[in-house]
Amino acid sequence: MSTTVVQHVLSRLRDVGITDVFGVPGDFSFPLNDTVDAASGMRWIGCANELNAAYAADGYARVKGAGAVCTTFGVGELSALNAVAGAYAEQLPVFHLVGTPPIAAQAARILSHHTLGNGDFNLFQRMSEPIVCASAVMTPQNVAYETERLIHAAFYHLRPVYMAFPADLATRPALGRAKPVDGPESDALFLEQVVENILSALGRARTACILPGFLVARSRLEASMQAVIDSSGLPFATMLLDKSVLDESQPGYIGMYAGRLLDEDVCQFVESCDVVLAVGVVFSDLNTGAFTAHLDPARLISIGLHQVTLRGRTYHGIEMADVLTLLSKRLTRRRQPACVRATSVRAASGDDSAPITAAALYPRWNMFIRPNDIVVAETSTVSMGLGFARLPRGATFYNQALWGSIGWATPAALGAAVAAPGSRVLLITGEGSHQFTAQEIGQFGRLGLKPVIFVLNNGGYTLERLLCGDPGASYNDIAPWRYAELPRVLGCDGWMTSRVATCGELDQALKRANSAEGGVYIEVVTAPDEAPPFPLRLRDAATRLYRPD
Repeated sequence: MSTTVVQHVLSRLRDVGITDVFGVPGDFSFPLNDTVDAASGMRWIGCANELNAAYAADGYARVKGAGAVCTTFGVGELSALNAVAGAYAEQLPVFHLVGTPPIAAQAARILSHHTLGNGDFNLFQRMSEPIVCASAVMTPQNVAYETERLIHAAFYHLRPVYMAFPADLATRPALGRAKPVDGPESDALFLEQVVENILSALGRARTACILPGFLVARSRLEASMQAVIDSSGLPFATMLLDKSVLDESQPGYIGMYAGRLLDEDVCQFVESCDVVLAVGVVFSDLNTGAFTAHLDPARLISIGLHQVTLRGRTYHGIEMADVLTLLSKRLTRRRQPACVRATSVRAASGDDSAPITAAALYPRWNMFIRPNDIVVAETSTVSMGLGFARLPRGATFYNQALWGSIGWATPAALGAAVAAPGSRVLLITGEGSHQFTAQEIGQFGRLGLKPVIFVLNNGGYTLERLLCGDPGASYNDIAPWRYAELPRVLGCDGWMTSRVATCGELDQALKRANSAEGGVYIEVVTAPDEAPPFPLRLRDAATRLYRPD
């Protein structure tokens, strides 16, 4: 029996670990929708809109290594572009599958629905080009070759790719065969030279530390990175975008490095080291504490995906995986004195009748997290507060600290829960962000998933209030929803729901949540000006950076 164009692509996506496709159906994408729905080992996850579907594919990719979103031509694919751009910025292999009008209609430039009425059928693919690393129109003649090319590109660059499926070609038999493309190999001479230089620099250093970055996790190299930590005995810190790339419960973890905005002991130690080994780190504004981090380039060794920068010189064609493998085998364990011990947020405060403050809330959330939990935190005060909480063994923390699109966390948590159905997923979001994408709560219930969801209701866009010139500006106000009623309205039967405004109410809700058998949804009410330390420091730094007058 012959394999169709769509069947061939889906088979190869299954091979790389994708067993769920998020999306919204459409007439041009029916061949894709039908094939996914009928495919063995593949599941269709329908979302409320295409933006949410692509966010969910992003969350899925963070857990499983790659994700897929399916949209229809024009109206559907454009709705997904913000989330695809986020996957590009944060380097996630997401396969964007787009059902397009029949190739015959395109050739005749028919004035079809979902077009601009100008006969241009390539316009939307061109719009996607800046936010994908490769694209192709899949035909029976090229599908074998192009599938391998796009899979290779997605995993080499850790970026999204775009696959267009003309409706009249998608179910035709795939022609030809293509061998999977081998993974990249390092230039052997440069690899040996660079590794020896790194070993030499570490050998001469009196003090050294490691900054493991999020690209280690994107490349699925956590075990190799851990082997370097273990064989070297070096302490390590992480930055906000890189949180939980390695287990934070181990003795070598010294805490979060956020420049001069927070945790001065970590900052002083890292910046005083003779050598800082940064592996897969992006030195963005939030990662560097609004650019208050000051690492001497002469002391910094930066290992990227496919290059290493050492003493101001960049060596290309050297793979991170190969560098970590050789380093773990050749490093000598150091007897470096204990430097900084990682701390967590301070002990919880507030008696039963006291209103919930940031000082009361974040320690309680920290203590609520269990080993091996998956925590998805919205880009807002919640991720900036929990980012400095030390996680228990095996717990992972996901935020979107580079792209920073509010509304990301709710559907991303759905994607993470689909990817890891045996794990407890905690979604922690602000109510302003939640209003963007709250529809996806219904998908948790429909799929039988049991997340623990906290919605921080602080009366509007608190982070924006901190950063803007006038905290009382009306544009930071939002509609006052009854959040704790949403699960019932959205079909989540049997969930534990609660609205809490005092520390005592919060403690009781957390106790009930820990023993709940179904999903949990807790609305946490605080004053509008309640915020943890990092965003407060960020406000002061932003004032200096963007409003010097």
